[in-house]
Amino acid sequence: MINSAYTLTILQSILLCAGYFLCMLCYTILDMGVWRKITPNISVWLNIFTIILFNLVFFLLISNKVSYKLNILGGISFLKILLAMLCSILFYFALDKCLDPIFEHLFPVSEIKYQDTITRLKQSPVTSFMLVCIIAPVVEEILIRGFILTGLQNEYGNFIALVVSAILFALLHFNMVQTISAFICGLVLGLLYIKTDSIFCCIVTHSGYNIISYLKMILPLN
Repeated sequence: MINSAYTLTILQSILLCAGYFLCMLCYTILDMGVWRKITPNISVWLNIFTIILFNLVFFLLISNKVSYKLNILGGISFLKILLAMLCSILFYFALDKCLDPIFEHLFPVSEIKYQDTITRLKQSPVTSFMLVCIIAPVVEEILIRGFILTGLQNEYGNFIALVVSAILFALLHFNMVQTISAFICGLVLGLLYIKTDSIFCCIVTHSGYNIISYLKMILPLN
């Protein structure tokens, strides 16, 4: 159940995202400035370990600061998991097949950068799969839906919480093509969380969608 005593203002939510951005910046600098130079053969694995470690510390600090304990496995049921999986498939067809080609045409520079990112991911498919399909969905759902949406919902109600959390989720993707799609995903994931009261369902949807997209874009399936 959602803890109604836990609230966040919009400013506090922005600061949480800024803290997460700082966390990402730290392990990115460590990866580029240290791991790739002194241990190039295992740098991708060291980077994965560092990302997990930094995020664990980040969420422990948040939990202690706000006195809110998120129950990741709470509210799970078969029907909710089925709904989450259906949302993953819906995301793929609505975004990858319908809307993303339009966004790519509207923002060609962002699309070039996005393709560059895909090229880099192909260089280490196992660790990139772990990062894109497992770590990122877990971390982003805990932060955006678990902490931010919940706190905003208790402070402002569903509508403002949905919109603000979706905007912050979109801004974390740093690419215009991804940002617009992420805003749409953020709204749907927020609704899913409100309706199911299950952060795990949001993780399943987010991870499932990323897995489908990853397999389509990264792996040579033809």
